[in-house]
Amino acid sequence: MSAMNAQMDLSDMIGAELPFLRRYARALTGSQRTGDNYAAATLEAILQDPSIFMRSMGPKTALFRAFHKIWATAGAPTADTEDTATRMESRALDHMAGLTNNTREALLLSTIEGFGFEDVGRIMDIDSGEAEELVSIAIAEMEKSMTGKVMIIEDEAIIAMDIHSIVSEMGHNVTGIARTRSAAADLGARDRPDLILADIQLADNSSGIDAVNDILGQFGNIPVIFITAFPERLLTGDKPEPAFLIPKPYSEEQVRSAVSQAMFFASTDTLKTA
Repeated sequence: MSAMNAQMDLSDMIGAELPFLRRYARALTGSQRTGDNYAAATLEAILQDPSIFMRSMGPKTALFRAFHKIWATAGAPTADTEDTATRMESRALDHMAGLTNNTREALLLSTIEGFGFEDVGRIMDIDSGEAEELVSIAIAEMEKSMTGKVMIIEDEAIIAMDIHSIVSEMGHNVTGIARTRSAAADLGARDRPDLILADIQLADNSSGIDAVNDILGQFGNIPVIFITAFPERLLTGDKPEPAFLIPKPYSEEQVRSAVSQAMFFASTDTLKTA
């Protein structure tokens, strides 16, 4: 294979996984800007030294492993250390200081990105048993770190009730369930949420993105988790995107992890309609 063909092949493999790397980097750092900067730095490093992209692994595992090499070398930064404009609230920083090292990374890799413990270990350069233990520790620590009021915007009754059950079992108070944009605005006005879980497509063909932005227009920055069957369509890099995004069909572990992460950071970049 010629050098040009090899580079094209590498670009194709990376391109298919890049939206998911951006999602992970944003959730890990708590900022779209900071996360995207480190995703871009990873791509630059691979182009300069293709050997850090280990082709013997699957493309996604190899890309995430390369990211971790860059991110760890930079000192595992967060938005607070990189960009004052996206500084996390002080309570999030206080919680972060008490977390066991490497637990959030393992949790996100396992529950949000869907890696098995063996691949989590490969990415983080630890064994699979340690990866599993880190995930267990993370779940316990993150769920204890913060509770609050959660608003659900979802038009499918079964899904809405399932999310309600998961969130309630975590110790959060659900302010209500809205099926349309207008209902979401009314619910938000009556009871300001600490976190919003929102579907993208609602019952009256209105947009969950617009519903969220209506609420943010009233209250300012509130953590948001978007739920969609097509996450890759929202992670194009062309416009502001959500830091926290879970796919349909989702698992209970994905919801719990995303809720804990979003509440932990207490603020997040959200989608804006262009």
